[in-house]
Amino acid sequence: MSVRTVGIVTKPQRKDVARVASELADWLTARGIRAILDEETADRIGRPDAGVPVEALGSGADLLVVVGGDGTLLAAARLLRGRNVPILAINYGSLGFLTAAPLRELYPDLDRVLTGQWSGDFRMMLEVTILRGTGEREVHSALNDLVVNKGTPARIIELDASVDDVYVSTFRADGLIVATPTGSTAYNLSAGGPIVHPDLKALLLTPICSHTLTNRPIVLPAAGRVTITFKAAEGDDVQATIDGQVARPLAAGDRIEVAASSSEVHLIATGRKTFFDVLRGKLKWG
Repeated sequence: MSVRTVGIVTKPQRKDVARVASELADWLTARGIRAILDEETADRIGRPDAGVPVEALGSGADLLVVVGGDGTLLAAARLLRGRNVPILAINYGSLGFLTAAPLRELYPDLDRVLTGQWSGDFRMMLEVTILRGTGEREVHSALNDLVVNKGTPARIIELDASVDDVYVSTFRADGLIVATPTGSTAYNLSAGGPIVHPDLKALLLTPICSHTLTNRPIVLPAAGRVTITFKAAEGDDVQATIDGQVARPLAAGDRIEVAASSSEVHLIATGRKTFFDVLRGKLKWG
């Protein structure tokens, strides 16, 4: 892989992260590699010439370096809009299931990537289509999950779910999660869903605090299509949230279709940690 331009994705509001971004841009420039950043970060570190609109980071780079937590990586994955651009994720957050590499390994990892000493880890994504009762249609991508949940405390909502047009159940619950294997260790895990190895291709359907205790999480084939219909009652306040970052309010008659996306996210695997190493470290196993 020839790397001529590297996109740097960070949380520009944090001064310590901005400092890392500035040092990284200098390191790349010294090696004849163009560094691009979102305009806010570029202005903050005094390099406005390197700034591009945040939407252009994914289309203008041969490699993305994400310095932040898992949320920063989720946002970066959506910026790619289907382009097969590898992502080197460096943990500068708290949990770090996805951004597992520590900051001290940033430059050694980059050296390995630039000299071709790396392998790729492809992660499936979701295509989430919201079909409004008014006829409007909007499409989103997600690396972790789609969550349909209530905004009003102490109320349950009713959601009809089907798979490939075959009715599954009406869930009376706080909500429903449709997750990828990557997202199995996110909200899905907190809601009692299974941990699924990210090499697998599957859809996970997990109720949130179901009113019926026999409603359990279901693992579905990745080729399936999950349809969720919101059965509204007076006073219901329900929204669809993509990767915990993009929220869309729902109204009676709205329908959500979730399927595996034709695009995948290409995470760089440095070879130091396996998936089980990460689980043991983050979940305190053993």
